[in-house]
Amino acid sequence: MRIAVTGSIATDHLMTFTGRFSDSLVVDQLDKISLSFLAEDLQVRRGGVAANIAFGMANLGQRPLLVGAVGEDFVDYRSWLERHGVDCDSVHVSEVHHTARFVCTTDSDMAQIATFYAGAMSEAREIELGPIHRRMGGLDLVLIGPNDPEAMLRHTAECRTRGLAFAADPSQQLAWMEGDSIRALIDGAAYLFTNEYEAALTEKKTGWSAGEIAERVRTRVTTRGKDGVVVETAGEEPIEVHVAREVRKADPTGVGDAFRAGFLTGLAWGLGHRRCAELGSMLATYVIETVGTQEYELGRARFLQRFTEAYGSEAAAEVEPHLVCPRP
Repeated sequence: MRIAVTGSIATDHLMTFTGRFSDSLVVDQLDKISLSFLAEDLQVRRGGVAANIAFGMANLGQRPLLVGAVGEDFVDYRSWLERHGVDCDSVHVSEVHHTARFVCTTDSDMAQIATFYAGAMSEAREIELGPIHRRMGGLDLVLIGPNDPEAMLRHTAECRTRGLAFAADPSQQLAWMEGDSIRALIDGAAYLFTNEYEAALTEKKTGWSAGEIAERVRTRVTTRGKDGVVVETAGEEPIEVHVAREVRKADPTGVGDAFRAGFLTGLAWGLGHRRCAELGSMLATYVIETVGTQEYELGRARFLQRFTEAYGSEAAAEVEPHLVCPRP
């Protein structure tokens, strides 16, 4: 499958606070909130939803097509992605803005407070999928990830016009978008990716019930944190997949992106939804064990061993023929 991954490309500035944010929150004073948390360390990492997903897919042997907007400071980041197998030829480079920045602090409960600077991402609305579609000789699936809202709407509309299958992954942008825009993003999607909170927010803002969304989306994929993921396809029994056990918990940033990378890779391999969800859950576990969204390293033998431990030998036997990792 030729899969285009559209969305944010950013640099992550990740800090940790050895305490609990909730201990400093006074409920009846939230309208006057003014807080500062002393972070013990700072990690500057490569990130952005689309880049994270593309990186994860490439580490599983795919050649994903990254589509987004960056600044002229993207040179080193581009080299990193291309060395790992990501096609960056369709990345738009701004002449006036820096690449987007994500600044996030995580406390001891894994709660997070974050700020996102869009920067060059605002120019993603200028990207047309048509030339990319022609360059690749066709696209089998376009992931519409969190991005400049106008870009998300343009990409979705163009997919409909050109008859391209698309996966809706509005993620963080749900908080800022109105119901009409969200309806435009998800109606007719082959896949809708959200976490539990985003799923409820989608229903609230669109005014559509879960049943009504099921009539408009072929497959709905809802991640549920430690409770795993549920995959719902019209006319089929829901599929529930548990999370793979982690060695340690270091940082949850990018876990959802890794899940999507694994799920999309499973689709590219022609696997069923259960295996896709298991593959995504396994890759997500690697991310939560590391600080940074693209700092994990995959070895084929170890990945298969952990996958077998989590989901059984039958599942591993289906994945093994397709799996290609940077290390043996």
